[in-house]
Amino acid sequence: MTAIEIYDTTLRDGTQREGISLSCADKVRIAHRLDELGVAFIEGGWPGSNPKDAEFFERARDQPWQSALIAAFGATCRAHGGPDDDANIAALLASGTPVCTVVGKTWTLHVTEVLRTTLDDNLRIIEASLAYLRAARRRVIYDAEHFFDGYKADAVYALETLRAAVRGGAETVVLCDTNGGSMPWEIAEIVRAVRGEVAHPLGIHTHNDGECAVANTLAAVRAGARQVQGTVNGYGERCGNANLCAVIPDLELKLGLACLPPLHLARLTDVAHFVAEVANLAPDEHQAYVGKSAFAHKGGIHVAAMRRNAQSYQHVDPAVIGNEMRVVVSELSGRGNLLSKAEEFGLEAGGGDRVTDVLNEIKALEAQGFSFEAAEASVALMLRRAKPGYQPPFELIDFAVNVEHRRGRGIFAEATVKVRVDGEVLHTAAEGNGPVNALDAALRKALITRYPAIADFQLADYKVRILDGSNGTAAATRVLIDTQNGTKRWSTVGASANIIEASWRALADSVEYGLTAAREGA
Repeated sequence: MTAIEIYDTTLRDGTQREGISLSCADKVRIAHRLDELGVAFIEGGWPGSNPKDAEFFERARDQPWQSALIAAFGATCRAHGGPDDDANIAALLASGTPVCTVVGKTWTLHVTEVLRTTLDDNLRIIEASLAYLRAARRRVIYDAEHFFDGYKADAVYALETLRAAVRGGAETVVLCDTNGGSMPWEIAEIVRAVRGEVAHPLGIHTHNDGECAVANTLAAVRAGARQVQGTVNGYGERCGNANLCAVIPDLELKLGLACLPPLHLARLTDVAHFVAEVANLAPDEHQAYVGKSAFAHKGGIHVAAMRRNAQSYQHVDPAVIGNEMRVVVSELSGRGNLLSKAEEFGLEAGGGDRVTDVLNEIKALEAQGFSFEAAEASVALMLRRAKPGYQPPFELIDFAVNVEHRRGRGIFAEATVKVRVDGEVLHTAAEGNGPVNALDAALRKALITRYPAIADFQLADYKVRILDGSNGTAAATRVLIDTQNGTKRWSTVGASANIIEASWRALADSVEYGLTAAREGA
């Protein structure tokens, strides 16, 4: 297998995404995960631009790295100046990294309008900056900024900038689609042309402004690029960078090119989610390969086929990327969806009529506003309740909620709950800071003497969605509740034009599921 070097720039280019701010400790944690994944290079930041990046490189010097080389990023020396007294070049050397990545101008527009220098002086500072770093025993990678735009404007000069980088000692010359507007066929044509003119290792660095960053990267590799730069989850300025979580599996599984050590591809999903969590961003559930929904199947025909052959509706085995196949239950489901879901929860689905009855109930409830895609515990309960002899841990008789405003106390809520457990009626009341909180407290109070395990159930999330805003305050609402017990987490749903009723349905299901699962050792 041809080897492709993966150069990760999440900690530099990725942090330029709006809304991301990583601490130095965050960057160190992410760097170690990338190292464990097996990327070849980790670009830690721009040491000449801010103290945090300088601190990262200082800490990185004392860290044990398994396989990745840490790279510091910076620009060529100033126009009309030299590298020996340039603060940016000095910061690169002070970082102590084995690799320095230097960005320089390719596009004549940038040379004359941004650098405000001559075309010849730009060639001089490219060569001199790289040669200076090479003389200091650093490996040097050259990023040809705006290369594709520059090549379209003046191909002869764009190629001369690459030759200057090669003369300066760059081990790899990286062609950058910095504005992200090139198309795959343009990338392929230009990379092939460059290979014919510059006999030197090439890399590719693309941005996603035209939604083509991954496609452009693959096109460049097919045309001869052997280093790929990108970020985890495609994070980056504006619309982002090439998404390594798609590029890497595409290269390995579709093009047969080795990017990571053997079997390390299975770590990719975990790395994607880890980086999202550290960056305090919700993971993109619909992201290719590593998203939660990447191998989720909802259509009944699809699921029925996959129960016979998993390859029928999946382009790769999700386990190869560390992901998993999921079956989603909704009004679009068939019997196969429920059978798969029953197997997933370790339940016996029972006879065909029982499955059909549950399926018809799901379709009827979804027509009323329920949604079971994200409420799998509610589906599991429906399957359990359909089994002959099922005994719920409690049965609701009635409940009442009162919300008041009292002088000197403000708003408070009180709920009363009457339930039957093993033939005994339990009637309790409790206060809360809102009606749902009061209901939750009253139900727990009623059940805790019989089911002490309920004390460990924690409300993890509570979501309300208005289903038909045109009805105003009379609109139907859907409530999703996430409950957690240690490391176990489950979701339940309720829907009604009355938000209290919708909340009770989801709340009662969450408690019943948790108690039933605990009773059955699930």
